[in-house]
Amino acid sequence: MHIKCTKKNLVDGISIVQKAIVGKSPMPVLEGIYLEAKNNKLLLRGTDIDLSIETIIDCNIIEEGKLVIDSKLFGDIVRKLPNSEINLEISEANNLLISCEKSKFNLLYLDPEDFPKLPEIEEEDPIVIEEKILRDLIKGTSFSVAVDETRPILMGALFEVKNKVLNMVALDGFRLALRSEYLDSSADISLVIPGKTLNEVYKLLSDTDNKIEITYNNNHIMFKILDTKIVSRLLSGDFINYDTIIPSDNKLSFIVKREDLSRSIERASLMAKDGLSKLIKLNIENDTIVITSNSQFGTVREEVPVSIKGDPIEIAFNANYLLDVFKVIDEEEILFEMTSSVSPAIIKNTFNDNAIYMVLPVRLGR
Repeated sequence: MHIKCTKKNLVDGISIVQKAIVGKSPMPVLEGIYLEAKNNKLLLRGTDIDLSIETIIDCNIIEEGKLVIDSKLFGDIVRKLPNSEINLEISEANNLLISCEKSKFNLLYLDPEDFPKLPEIEEEDPIVIEEKILRDLIKGTSFSVAVDETRPILMGALFEVKNKVLNMVALDGFRLALRSEYLDSSADISLVIPGKTLNEVYKLLSDTDNKIEITYNNNHIMFKILDTKIVSRLLSGDFINYDTIIPSDNKLSFIVKREDLSRSIERASLMAKDGLSKLIKLNIENDTIVITSNSQFGTVREEVPVSIKGDPIEIAFNANYLLDVFKVIDEEEILFEMTSSVSPAIIKNTFNDNAIYMVLPVRLGR
């Protein structure tokens, strides 16, 4: 193998595929980046078996070939090289020679035949969606993906297409996030995508209307973003029937300015007793939300004006769970719906009905 390419192209390619490489592995080849030069393109691939990322960059190929090189060392070297053309060549001693201006490195490489290939997924009839739409769906749900391994299926988000609507749902036992978008597709699918995969896909998406393609089989899903493919193992098992746990009735509802409520809760949470649970109380009556919290250092009281319909309620929440929801809602006003102090609160947009968030309250001691 002998190629020449710009530093920018090589750094960009390395940075993309390194997202799938976890570092130390019982299989040394998984600590490397697979490089294959052909047709004036350089293909780079990284994997941890569960997640694989492959991308293609432009380069000038003098001689085709392939190899596997240590990811961290290769990436560190390339990033420190001058901003000039980089030469990669297999030397007579069967090392990879990296040269750029007056810098030269000789690195050992591994047998490319030992590197895992991408899982085979039929790429015909893909689901097509704009980057910015998928980006918003992931942003609006991924924060609710569980991190507790006791229920592995909740460590992913449901990717569901039915009746030309794409739903993404995540819940962790304390909150639920549901985002929906119209999708011009006749597909009828229900897949659970690992949260880690969604986070890496999100990093590669732009806020544009560029189209991406999504294909899948029983075990894997692939996202094709321009010259990059992200292939992930799906989580096995049945996702929770989320429709049955979202309350359909309420005894209290109110519309509030999102920024006003968010800032008041942020201030009140500073005084919360427990740094993790961030317990705050909301007393909702007389067109006012009174937010209180206390600790050994003192107390805090905040008031936010609202327009209330229904019976008064005193309810407590983990402040962080509410604030996480507020961060992913763009509208100036939000709608709250509540039934009792021990029932989940529902948070929605006021104009767009494409999002539903549910947060469980904290039971108050009497």
